[in-house]
Amino acid sequence: MGMSYIFLFFMIFLVVAALIAVHTKDLLSAVICVGAIGFGGSLMFLFLRAPDIAITQIAVEVLGLVILIRATISRDKTFISGDREFFGIVVSVALLFAISVVGLKAFDELPEFGTPVFVVAGETQENIASQDYIEQSLSKTGAANVVAAVILDFRAYDTLGEATVLFTSILGAVVILRKKARNLPEAAP
Repeated sequence: MGMSYIFLFFMIFLVVAALIAVHTKDLLSAVICVGAIGFGGSLMFLFLRAPDIAITQIAVEVLGLVILIRATISRDKTFISGDREFFGIVVSVALLFAISVVGLKAFDELPEFGTPVFVVAGETQENIASQDYIEQSLSKTGAANVVAAVILDFRAYDTLGEATVLFTSILGAVVILRKKARNLPEAAP
């Protein structure tokens, strides 16, 4: 199974989850579908060999999902009564099985752990960005620490963006999940 089939599967999954999120009447189901969209997006970033963006996406998705579920539960009371439908269980198990099979097939195509990405991409030693960072970080940035040079000079906007997203997510979670609510002014008699 080629990478194009994996991306096609993820794109279909994302579109179906988005359609369900838009058309469902139950708020909790919509929130879960939005979470599935974010999780699918993070898996796509992982298969595109961008693990830093995938980790950021997962962190934001988890915090966003917690916030949305907290807001949804206070507004929408859903109670399950009676027996579950047999058809719904079968569809859920089949979907879980299909996602598991695709995930296992996708992991077969990943390079062996520890293999540099540039070897997999077929790049030569001269075209490697990491090699350029190592050789020229002191002369281009003046930083003795190569990691600091990469994070703060070569990829500064990327680092700033990731830090801003994480800070905003944490701030949003704190605002929504705080115990003590603001004192609202009482209505005049």
